[in-house]
Amino acid sequence: MSMIEVKNLSKRFGDLEAVKGIFFEVAQGEIFGFLGPNGAGKSTSISMLATILSPTSGDAFVNGQSVLHNRNGVRASIGLVFQDPSLDDRLTAMENLRFHAQLYGVPKSEFKKRAQEVLELVDLSDRAQDLIRTFSGGMKRRLEIARGLIHYPRVLFLDEPTIGLDPQTRSHLWEYILRLKREKGMTIFMTTHYMNEAEYCDRIAIIDQGTIVALDTPAALKKRLGGDVVRMQSLNKEALVAELKRRYGTEVHVDGESVLIEVENGESFLPKLFQDLQTTIRSIELRKPTLDDVFLALTGRAIRAEEASSKDQFRQHARMRGLR
Repeated sequence: MSMIEVKNLSKRFGDLEAVKGIFFEVAQGEIFGFLGPNGAGKSTSISMLATILSPTSGDAFVNGQSVLHNRNGVRASIGLVFQDPSLDDRLTAMENLRFHAQLYGVPKSEFKKRAQEVLELVDLSDRAQDLIRTFSGGMKRRLEIARGLIHYPRVLFLDEPTIGLDPQTRSHLWEYILRLKREKGMTIFMTTHYMNEAEYCDRIAIIDQGTIVALDTPAALKKRLGGDVVRMQSLNKEALVAELKRRYGTEVHVDGESVLIEVENGESFLPKLFQDLQTTIRSIELRKPTLDDVFLALTGRAIRAEEASSKDQFRQHARMRGLR
């Protein structure tokens, strides 16, 4: 059963076509990821699916409800964790949950039980009566997930759920997300620019400049590269690229100062490479393909975490200056 079905969905802002006629489906109980850099169309897509933005053309169905013709039906079916912080830090954790539950029509008789359940799920039961302003960034993110679950949604949308968090907190947050899938059978649609997070997804759609360029499981996407990745650096990068193309007739990718090629058996290929090459090599690395390599092969460039989100950088600077 498809919990999300997207048909030729597009969004235009003036002359900019942010999303360009995309098609895909998400199965019930699946963790589905949109992987791409800042500006690729990830947040715009999730905003249309959550009925925050109206599509320019096309349609999408969430839990069988059209985002064009039954917006309230879609909203009743989903939970949404925004990319930007959205908690009221003048309220306690329980007060934030209660306010959200009232908006979604959760019966008063059920609220206490549901609040206890979602707080236990994210390990915040002991902080229920504490003001949000006393929470760390990771605790706030966990509470936002709990808030998105209070009305028992069929689909949970996570827009860059771990953006701005340190690696350890990011890892812990993923424990809770995977627990949702395991214990609740919930359908989770997430966006990310972190390659290691995309590995948690059952399937990934790689989106670039508003277009889905590939859609498959992480393993299948990496298998497309057909073997091992050899990454090299040379003082004469242009000469190295030309020689690799001439000698081996292979596709060569350039990532900053590095030159990459894919080969079927890297361990057997390296001795031949050392014997053949006339261009001097400064460093060389052999490894299995990653989603970074897949994205580079499909788009001609890599996603860099430090460059992927200007919003993320702004938040870090703002926190250092004591701004919100």
